[in-house]
Amino acid sequence: MERKLAAIVSADVAGYSRLMGADEEGTLAALKAHRNSLDPLIYSHGGRIVKTTGDGLLVEYPAVVAAARSCLEAQKIMAERNATLPTDRRMQFRIGIHLGEVMVDGDDIFGDAVNIAARLQEVAEPGGISLSGAARDAVHRHIGSAMIDLGPQELKNIAEPVQVWRVDMGETAQAGLEAAAARGKAERSAIAVLPFDNMSNDPEQEYFVDGITEDLITSLSRVSGLRVIARNSTFAYKGQAKDIRLIATELDARYVLEGSVRKGGNRLRINAQLIDAVNGQHIWAERYDREPTDIFDLQDDITANIVSRAAPEIWRAEGERVRRQNVADLDAWDLFLRARAAFNEVTKEGFEQAEDLCRQAIEKDPNYAPAYTLFSLTLFQFLVFGYRRGTREDWQHMLDLGEKATRLDPNDADSMAFYAGTLGHMGQYDKALRLAERAVALNPSSSQVHKVELPRFRGRLRNCATGVALVLPFVVDGRQIVD
Repeated sequence: MERKLAAIVSADVAGYSRLMGADEEGTLAALKAHRNSLDPLIYSHGGRIVKTTGDGLLVEYPAVVAAARSCLEAQKIMAERNATLPTDRRMQFRIGIHLGEVMVDGDDIFGDAVNIAARLQEVAEPGGISLSGAARDAVHRHIGSAMIDLGPQELKNIAEPVQVWRVDMGETAQAGLEAAAARGKAERSAIAVLPFDNMSNDPEQEYFVDGITEDLITSLSRVSGLRVIARNSTFAYKGQAKDIRLIATELDARYVLEGSVRKGGNRLRINAQLIDAVNGQHIWAERYDREPTDIFDLQDDITANIVSRAAPEIWRAEGERVRRQNVADLDAWDLFLRARAAFNEVTKEGFEQAEDLCRQAIEKDPNYAPAYTLFSLTLFQFLVFGYRRGTREDWQHMLDLGEKATRLDPNDADSMAFYAGTLGHMGQYDKALRLAERAVALNPSSSQVHKVELPRFRGRLRNCATGVALVLPFVVDGRQIVD
């Protein structure tokens, strides 16, 4: 049995059973009329119709670019034909495109690639097109439509998650660029780290430059609450000169981190800049000059510096964005951002507002771990600044919130570090020490985990991998419990 690489297209009609139930003869006639318009288009792009099953269609193309162009034209033709029909009689195709290896048996084709194309068709919107990551990487420079990254998706009966992209049928590349400047919703509050440019004209430096980019993606992914676009998606733009706003639209990201590395003699110069892709403005930029000693230590140093500066700038920008919105319109993520901004005012009123917003965020989404951590931290600050008299109930409430946060997200280093500090102040030193060390292991780049506070115990400071902790006096039921 022959094996070969092919572009596979799977298509069907959305709501076909409903249409048939309403008018069998009319629906069948309409489908035949549409096929009479679409089949010549398929053949003209080199496609071969492998099989038809009622409203379904399986097509093989020798090139994925031809497949994508054929499908785009087909959907545009269908949109024009549907424009004159009543809404309940419109026939809209869902299309999935995948590039992969197939087995050929006579005129039929088999294999996982065929199954993936079929599942991509199932998750496509009516009148829309879904592509796998492999198909998207091959066509995105050759078609004029914007594409949106939907991330890895669990598809039915497919063993591993598939990176799925959606073609925005309403936007050309230019329209997508214009839309990027107008969008500012929470769903675009993701950051994309683009491959840093190697400005040294030295191919041997390429691995170092890519290493910095990969480390940044990994480290930012560990920052609680940040949504970071996957490496496979961002590295598709390596070496491309493309407008940042259009890239952000295709990746469904609001923020873009880009940079360059230049070697001169025994010095390396690394430039990094964080951009708000909605308006194209620079949020933060920094330059680092280093001597290339131990290459891995240098990568770690640069990554830690950039993450420690970029992440707070994103939080600040996000806080400013949600401040302008009505609280009633905010989801749990936005409420958390607003609470964080209020918390950072470091005032009694700010803490009270943060407490109320955290409660609202938890009501909106009881499984949103960062809201529990911020809630606990806010209660802690009331005691630190003396705004409230600490009771055992207060401390137990903080412990309960911290425990819930770490249970909901056991990989959130910041939440774990604060929970460890709270346990330490309550005298549970061994458990606190274990959690503090785990927090450091989870995210050694986080400044928060290096601030975990473990109080005096038996006349000496209990230290963890983060170093000596700050000691503060705390009062429970009017009695000082930490000296």
